[in-house]
Amino acid sequence: PLSRRLACGDVEGRLEALFGRVRAIQSKSGHFDMLLCVGNFFGATSEAEWAEYRTGAKKAPIPTYVLGANDQETVSYFPDVSGCELAENITYLGRRGLYSGTSGLQIAYLSGTESQDEPAPAYTFSAKDVSELKTSLLSNPNFKGVDILLTSPWPRDVGTFANSAGEIDTKKCGSKLVSDLAASLKPRYHFAALEKAYYERLPYRNHTVLQETPQHVSRFIALADVGNTSKKKYLYAFSITPMSLMDPTELVKQPQDVTENPYRKSRKEAQKTKAPLCAEEEPACQFFFDLNKHQGKKRPSDGKETGNSQPKQAKKPSQPTGPCWFCLASPDVEKHLVVSIGTHCYLALAKGGLLPDHVLILPIGHYQSVVDLSSEVVEEVAKYKSALKEFFRSKGKRYVLFERNYRTQHLQLQVIPVPLDHCTPEDIKESFIAQAQEQEIELVEIPEHSDITQV
Repeated sequence: PLSRRLACGDVEGRLEALFGRVRAIQSKSGHFDMLLCVGNFFGATSEAEWAEYRTGAKKAPIPTYVLGANDQETVSYFPDVSGCELAENITYLGRRGLYSGTSGLQIAYLSGTESQDEPAPAYTFSAKDVSELKTSLLSNPNFKGVDILLTSPWPRDVGTFANSAGEIDTKKCGSKLVSDLAASLKPRYHFAALEKAYYERLPYRNHTVLQETPQHVSRFIALADVGNTSKKKYLYAFSITPMSLMDPTELVKQPQDVTENPYRKSRKEAQKTKAPLCAEEEPACQFFFDLNKHQGKKRPSDGKETGNSQPKQAKKPSQPTGPCWFCLASPDVEKHLVVSIGTHCYLALAKGGLLPDHVLILPIGHYQSVVDLSSEVVEEVAKYKSALKEFFRSKGKRYVLFERNYRTQHLQLQVIPVPLDHCTPEDIKESFIAQAQEQEIELVEIPEHSDITQV
């Protein structure tokens, strides 16, 4: 059952403007099941308009659910902290909790703004509120996330790894507690307001690629204030099937433009400050598939965050720890397979090739992986790639290229030619995906033109 919902930013008492717009939308696009309002529902001048709804002279055209006060002036509009009906079709959800609609849709909500003071004023929430809300939901062993999260403040740092939030500096704006809540509750949609801006963030992941099973993505949408003069979007329409009724594979489909999780970094930092680990306890990190579990130590994590844009220092190749078959200087290298030697790279036939013309591009220096290469080497790899592309074209072929990083200390780029007319890029992609599903391997598609070192 696909239900159609509307979400709205700060209403600030402009009920006529809001409900007029909702009526227009419903007459044009058909019925919506509910309207969810985040931010300030009431404003300094609400009294006259509100009186008509409160007394029943006017009625909201759609079941409307609102969050509580964000300032002292509007606290009096919300008589019961645990939530109540304010007028026909207008419901205050309460300070914090989970609302489950008849459809099975799960909506988590947190009213107010973040407070540092204890006891927290009535229009705020504290760290305790957030941790109690988290605990009440996460205590269910089958908890996978919520369908919708409603908060008034933005989550701090929501713009990390993402498209720009315009004028809003997401490093300074919003609440760290809300980020923490969003990271734990994994909402499929998270709505917020208060900044008088519209921002739809690219969807972000809720799992670490290749280390955790895939989970659904989250979409954060901030909405502007009702009737604002700059025509910023304040009403957002969306359709959603409750998570509990969805096919799990459908639910975890990753859209093309998905990004890293913006809150991971701040959570890691929070964990670091809590308990500095001594070297022996440092958690071992697995990179991709750790097929080598029983052999010696795993490669340690260096704790660096991905996504740093500091220029990389040109790396010197490390020295092999034992004999390396791929170091040109090594007595173990099979020189009769070498096809061409450049300044930083060389080309060789594969020793046990999948096809007679299966070749490898290898760095002359001892580098473990593409992400370790210095810029000159990367440049020369690119030259070899385009030369091979041209060569295979002339033979009526195109190539598939992959980096195999298994029980090896030396980077090998495998270049496998396939017939041009039988294998379109789509066919190739499809066979990778089909094979991966069969082998229960998760393949994550990296957006085009992205820099592999940032992934």
